[in-house]
This record gives sequence, structure tokens and C-alpha cells, in this order.
Amino acid sequence: MNKKRLASGKLPATSVWFWGQGRPLKIETIGSRFGFTGGVISAVDLIKGIGVAAGLKPIFVPGATGYIDTNYRGKAQAALDALKTMDFVFVHVEAPDEAGHNGDLAMKKKAIEDFDEKVVGTILNAGRNDLAILVLCDHRTPLVKRTHTREPVPFAFTGPGLTPDRMLSYSERAAEEGSLGLISGHDILTHFTGAFSSR
Repeated sequence: MNKKRLASGKLPATSVWFWGQGRPLKIETIGSRFGFTGGVISAVDLIKGIGVAAGLKPIFVPGATGYIDTNYRGKAQAALDALKTMDFVFVHVEAPDEAGHNGDLAMKKKAIEDFDEKVVGTILNAGRNDLAILVLCDHRTPLVKRTHTREPVPFAFTGPGLTPDRMLSYSERAAEEGSLGLISGHDILTHFTGAFSSR
């Protein structure tokens, strides 16, 4: 391989990185824990794999790239279409995280704005009064650090019959004043579904 690389003017490989070998993840499925069917929409194989391990059906969206140019509206529309036959759809957007890794403020701002307008906005404006929606990130990726950090992340949810609290914005700072306080990541889906279980 290195002979071919050198012959074509490329640098030789100097190391081998073994990746991807392992056993399938064994976790409790969404269906067994909450009793509903679901799907996962993501251009990131790791997220799709975790979704499959959790019993979610992968939903493929043309133009989903896992980057700033991803098909935001396509992901939202695919979720809305899937919710005609499924109870739950997890939509993952990688673009804000990638912008954080790049340390690119303009890209991160655009990724967040596109997510807000083209994913959240498309779903909120779909005319479905029966949808419960949860928005959150899996971790922070601050521009100054360009890597994942462990601080709590903001989340927001809405749905039929819920009374909004006083929060008017979605950010790390605003979330610290939210009415729901700090919830551990492994409890968020239980808390979210519990808010609607008696309705």
C-alpha cells in the first residue's frame, strides 16, 4: 500500500488504527421500557447503532450528511412521516457539534439556527397538536475547547396539555433557571414520557 502511495506522490501511512471491532451492545429496548415503537434518524453510524440496539428502526434520509450541509428539513419531514405509524422518533443533528470541534463561531451559529428553523420549526409548524417534542443535546462542545465537555446541557419539551414555565430562551445559562432543574441524562426520557402518561 505504501509503495502505491509513494508512487502516486502521497505520504506513506505510518500507523494503523483498529476501529469498529467489538460485540453488539446489549441494552434495554425502548419498546420494553416504555411500550412504544420508534425510529432513529441520524447520519452518524454510532448514533444509528445505539438506536438499533435500543430497538429503534433506522430511517434513512437522502442528503443527511452529519455536517453543516445536512438535509435538516428532510430529517424533520421523515420524522413526521414516521410518526404516522410509530410512537417515537429520535432525530439527531451533528452539525452544531462539528462546528464546535472546528472552533468556528459562524458555522456553529448557522448550524443552531438551521436546526431551530428547519428541524424544530418544521415539526412545530406541521399542524400536529398531538406531538410531544423534546429538544436537547448530548453534550457541550465549546468553541474555545473544541472538544466535548461534561457540564449539564439545556433541554426543553412541550406537548399537549403542558403549561409553559417562565423560560423564554433556550441556552445553557437560561436552562439553569428552568423550572425542571437538573435531570440526569439517563432519566430524561422517563421524565419526558412521564409528563404525558396521565394525559
